[in-house]
Amino acid sequence: MHTTNKEGKYSYFEAGEGTPIIILHGLMGGLSNFDGVAKYFPKEGYKVVIPELPIYTQSILKTNVKAFAKWVKDFITFMGFERVILLGNSLGGHIALYHTKMYPEKMLGLIITGSSGLYESAMGDSYPRRGDYDYIKKKAEDVFYDPAVATKEIVDEVFQTANDRLKLIKTLTIAKSAIRHNMAADLPKMHVPTCIIWGKNDKVTPPEVAEEFHSLLPNSELYWIDKCGHAAMMEHPDEFNRLMHEWLKKASI
Repeated sequence: MHTTNKEGKYSYFEAGEGTPIIILHGLMGGLSNFDGVAKYFPKEGYKVVIPELPIYTQSILKTNVKAFAKWVKDFITFMGFERVILLGNSLGGHIALYHTKMYPEKMLGLIITGSSGLYESAMGDSYPRRGDYDYIKKKAEDVFYDPAVATKEIVDEVFQTANDRLKLIKTLTIAKSAIRHNMAADLPKMHVPTCIIWGKNDKVTPPEVAEEFHSLLPNSELYWIDKCGHAAMMEHPDEFNRLMHEWLKKASI
């Protein structure tokens, strides 16, 4: 994606100076391409940091939402940040939410888009058809409102993941963990300022999931993007940046 810094056990991209925005990608790295955010926010006085989450590299016992949230906290400490803004898509949103629950003192603000955490069929429910490229292609296209966004490169990456036995086992482990770590009971107690940006046409985490997040999170704002699927920051990067920046200004973060 970009030049990545490697230090100790961490690999991460960073750009800009200022208030840190840490971006947490989803299960499929290629589907969570935050180039738009990484280019826009450093010019606006923020430091954008995108760590590579250890989704497929931790032991199976640490392949769960809670362990990933702890990993994020350790990464924040390692980077020397006092408090951060977390932005997460899909599984990354769920990890960001869980981190917010566990370590509210680390949080300036939270932005979620197409996040899991409330809706159980958000992940991995139909993975096992491994060898079927057309099926995987259709699944990848379903992530977006405009199927053309699912380039051959993206489909190939998903296909490769689905055909890697260890990655498949970990994907299913994470899917089970996401269901186990349902956040419905926790959200009303979470008062960190939260921005919810959602695609109106998200088939993976449908619009009613965003409505539910908004109703349960006491300090949240909800923004919609039309003609947009599960990865808003990829499909409509300019609109996504505009809404996110508008919210950051409004929340004085």
